[in-house]
Amino acid sequence: MSEPHLPHPDMAEVVGRDDLLLLTLDTLRYDVAVELAAAGRLPTLAAHLPEGRWQRRHAPGSFTYASHQAIFAGFLPTPAAPGPHPRLFAARFAGSETTADGTFVFDEPDLVTALGARGYHTVCIGGVGFFNKQGALGSVLPDLFAESHWEPEFSVASPTSFEAQVARAEQVIAAVPDEQRVFLFLNASALHQPNWFHLPGATRTAGDSRETHAAALEYIDAHVGRLFAALRSRRRCFAIVCSDHGTTYGEDGYTGHRLGHESVWTVPYSHFFLEPTA
Repeated sequence: MSEPHLPHPDMAEVVGRDDLLLLTLDTLRYDVAVELAAAGRLPTLAAHLPEGRWQRRHAPGSFTYASHQAIFAGFLPTPAAPGPHPRLFAARFAGSETTADGTFVFDEPDLVTALGARGYHTVCIGGVGFFNKQGALGSVLPDLFAESHWEPEFSVASPTSFEAQVARAEQVIAAVPDEQRVFLFLNASALHQPNWFHLPGATRTAGDSRETHAAALEYIDAHVGRLFAALRSRRRCFAIVCSDHGTTYGEDGYTGHRLGHESVWTVPYSHFFLEPTA
């Protein structure tokens, strides 16, 4: 089956006109995301995905820190087909073969700083440990933003992490003046291990599995509509929803990520506009 067609808006026009959302579904596997969408188990997300399907892409890193450093520099997951593939965002540097008409090009070292320089209020709702601000390493990424939030309730250990993250995002969005554009980044931690508690009947002893991973994605789908609604209440919002990397559950003897396996490098991706409510 061919990949879904994604619109390629002129990001030089989008930036400054629309709000922006970057939602990374941390650790989400491509195969699980595709299966659930096809089976009708992601009603909210699938309703926004072009053709109701995820696009297959390659992650820019095999774990959260590396991948987000690349993403914030403009290197979103790359379509898993021969390129070159024009990018939505790109830092200006000589010889770039993926900067094209319609790419938002910036001179700053990262997209977050570039958007802040153009009047956006930049907000980070952290999830996994690289956003917890509890040490120097956990502060690198959140410190890019004008406003950043992390609580234990947002972490991988919380069975209600995404609900808590969305509730904080709703509060933050409501506090931004209507005339100011916002760039909201949310790192959803629910899919990252441990995720066994998202599947009824699963136990800590049995641990995580592909099935509990799927249940965690269904949990996110059940609450992501609130996040979309909060952003649509202001103005049109350009949304990017993707995984930063996948993970393994015993394939070829591997468990986890930060390793070179197909289940880690292949990720689901989509982008779309959230049109404002009437």
